[in-house]
Amino acid sequence: MKNLIRKIGYIAPLLLLLSACDKGFEEMNVDPNKYSEVVPGYLFTRAQLDGVSTNFTGAAYLTIGQSMQQFATYKEVPAAGDKYFNYTYSTGNWSAYAGTTAGQGAVISIRQVIDAVSTSPLDVNKLSAARIWKAYMFHRLTDMYGDIPYFDAGKALSDKNYSPKYDTQQAIYADMLKELDESIAAFDATKATFGTADLMYGGDVTKWKKFAYSLMLRLGMRLTEVDPALAKTWVEKAIAGGVILDDADRAIIAYVDGSQTASRNFIANGLISTDYVTPGGDNVEGGKYAKTFIDYLKNTKDPRLNVISIVWTTTDGKTFTADTTTALQSGMPNAAYNNLPANFNSFSEPNPNTLLKYSAPLIVFGNAETNLLLAEAAVRGWASGTTAATAYANAVRAGIRQWALFGTGGTISEARINAYLAANPYKASGTVAQQMEQIQTQKWVSLFLEDEYEIFSNWRRTGYPALTPTNYPGNLTGGKIPTRFVIPDSEETYNKTNFIDARTRQGGSNTLSSVVWWDK
Repeated sequence: MKNLIRKIGYIAPLLLLLSACDKGFEEMNVDPNKYSEVVPGYLFTRAQLDGVSTNFTGAAYLTIGQSMQQFATYKEVPAAGDKYFNYTYSTGNWSAYAGTTAGQGAVISIRQVIDAVSTSPLDVNKLSAARIWKAYMFHRLTDMYGDIPYFDAGKALSDKNYSPKYDTQQAIYADMLKELDESIAAFDATKATFGTADLMYGGDVTKWKKFAYSLMLRLGMRLTEVDPALAKTWVEKAIAGGVILDDADRAIIAYVDGSQTASRNFIANGLISTDYVTPGGDNVEGGKYAKTFIDYLKNTKDPRLNVISIVWTTTDGKTFTADTTTALQSGMPNAAYNNLPANFNSFSEPNPNTLLKYSAPLIVFGNAETNLLLAEAAVRGWASGTTAATAYANAVRAGIRQWALFGTGGTISEARINAYLAANPYKASGTVAQQMEQIQTQKWVSLFLEDEYEIFSNWRRTGYPALTPTNYPGNLTGGKIPTRFVIPDSEETYNKTNFIDARTRQGGSNTLSSVVWWDK
């Protein structure tokens, strides 16, 4: 898998070449540096990499990471989530997923893969994996933007459709769940797979089924506030089918430390290149960990604090040490400064020995989240055979254990895990609201930098963790935490009729304060 990631950095964009229009010029019109046809394996690899990494810095870090109060900045320009400024950071995912004149987006890539493997029954496993990955990418897109082009999306190359219609999020969710259900049923262990071109599972059909059922569980739970009956149906179906419960079944993409950016962990690469460059000085985007996040980890005596957080210390002003001592860790208040604070270097930032390693893995979907979803299902009475307390404990253990994947600096002893659970027992006798708050707040911690998009969606659905909004002068939301990404202004130019129809359908606005269909 690592070799394949290296190759992605070298291969040219895999586009279908246009046939020559004049006789005798066919050979002259063929670019020798590009493939003349889709190679599904390579393109599927690319779709996996692009599907998880698109616009990390602008969206996941600066917009979501700050608005969910895990990061903070003293500067105004990058304060998309800290001071609710600069909505343009939230538009980057749109063009990157959809594709631009400069390159091919993840949506087009997966559409081409699906078209290429749809013709032969022998490719049924490749088709199922591609359909599941398409659902994964589109659930991110629709959760960020609401109504989006879905059924017509990615057809610019195949159908010359440059003005796709916008579909309702309700219709998109119905189709994504259908796609997952049908793809799972279609898997055939006797047929070929993508093999090593599949960066997560190497073509393991059994694990792909668990991934699909886990995604079904996530999507089903997303419907709890807008259609509880339908949510219950899909949640129960997913649990019965079998979700990711064991460490061995986690969906993980491995990265390598090399000269090719595509081979590096995009989170480490993004944080290093845009903020955490050198110790003991100002950071490019003015970023540090947020006080809300660090205070929570310290108050609950969470052992993960010493894995993810450091403060740079020095005795001579020249040599700096990444100090993980708990007492030193301190978060910067959100929206508290607009100039470099005098105590800037006393605030905590990401640990270079774990989070900022180019070879750090990415957990695309882990058993910490699935067990927290099971805990919620148990509270709702939708999960027979398990208790919320058991599922919660399993989630906490999985969420702490997973840091061992980041090297020896991430390994946390069983004794410390037990001590954390003893200090923070599940509130089995508490009210439903108290149990929900504990489950969802644990998700906020467990999915940190693993899936900021899911943290954002889960907060909008449940209201947890309970965050106090900032109200910095001149913010774009009236002091409200952003609740939706903004669709680029270019859509009103290039796809005006469809864009306006969708905007009208969603309340007439396209702002950071707009809401998506399931957000009640």
